[in-house]
Amino acid sequence: MFWGLAVFAPVGVNYLAAVLMFATLFIAGNLRERAARVRGNPLWWPVVAYVAWTLVVLAFRPHYPQTPSNLWHGLRIAATILMAMALTREEALWALRGFFAIAFASVVMVLLYRTVGFPMAEVWRATLVLVGNKSINDALLFTVLGASAVVFGLAHIHDKKGHRALPAFVLTGFIAVIITLWLPSRTSLLGLLVAAVAVCVHQWRKQLRVLAVVLVIAVGVASALVWQSPVVQRTFTLGAQEIEAAQAGAVSEGSWVVRFYMYRDTARMIIDKPLAGWGIGGWTEQWHLRGPKLLADYNMPHNDFLWMGAQAGVPGLLTLLVIMLFGVWQGWRRDDVTGRYGFAAMLVMLIATSVNSALRDAQIGLSLLWIAMVYLRLVQEPGQPWREVVRFWPLWPRRPRSASVHP
Repeated sequence: MFWGLAVFAPVGVNYLAAVLMFATLFIAGNLRERAARVRGNPLWWPVVAYVAWTLVVLAFRPHYPQTPSNLWHGLRIAATILMAMALTREEALWALRGFFAIAFASVVMVLLYRTVGFPMAEVWRATLVLVGNKSINDALLFTVLGASAVVFGLAHIHDKKGHRALPAFVLTGFIAVIITLWLPSRTSLLGLLVAAVAVCVHQWRKQLRVLAVVLVIAVGVASALVWQSPVVQRTFTLGAQEIEAAQAGAVSEGSWVVRFYMYRDTARMIIDKPLAGWGIGGWTEQWHLRGPKLLADYNMPHNDFLWMGAQAGVPGLLTLLVIMLFGVWQGWRRDDVTGRYGFAAMLVMLIATSVNSALRDAQIGLSLLWIAMVYLRLVQEPGQPWREVVRFWPLWPRRPRSASVHP
């Protein structure tokens, strides 16, 4: 639960949570059972292939000053996935309870800060105002919460508890406002839109007529409430203008100008060394040689698949891509609400990995990856584990009530 509670905190707290999680897994025991659970997970062999190829490239390709840090982050990614896979059902539920508790609290903090006021403190500064990649991480975590609210709302829209659907959709609306106006992130907004539509497809994929109607409504609502927003229009128009300027040769620190040059030059790195790449840590060295001087300080290409491809060739890129796609597939193939939660979380993770350094950058890749993988862990559980997430108290199991005795 502690790591779930820490995901909005600074990266140092998340590292502490990761270390404590790693130690706790061993202290808690049942190592054979955990090992069997990990080996039985569909992600086991993709993760093994990813780690093995990383070590092969490390052994046979050149080393650089950035090799230790890049190796660390590469292995940290695998370790985070494996720790989530090793959790028991109850442990995964407590991780999500922690996440939901702090996520709801963070939504309230942001709304208070932007309305009546809320005290600023360093521990939640990145949640309240935009300050670098930590704020992007928080926006993406809000996106996972918003996508989960869509799943919850759709699951209850027709049942006897249909009154639960409206608050869930209102929460998604609040989150859309947060990631559009106060923690502006095109990645998060794109992830929320894609996940919202995708969970509709997941829920009604066997009812094509219903799905067609739902998609028309969803696209109409998105167009009316989101795309017609002047802020959203300016955001995406600016992105298009930045790409056009970069294609014309302009160099600036605009978000999509940077990405244009990074993606172009990193793709060329992969083409030049397609089998084993330039070596672990080689991207930064090549970027300094190829990229514009104004942008020389960057140490990651804002796309983790390209990052892995530049360092470990096409095989390295494919091992990382397979991990992400297998995660999405696990959620897709389970045709119930538990599968839908995992599907939505992994879609957000896939989008963030494709247009940002959501794995390589620990500011994002510790907490977002952990939460996405905990979602995915519950996809492997029978029944409907999500019904148990809200059972916070008591912290100990309830004792059965004894029968009443009347004189």
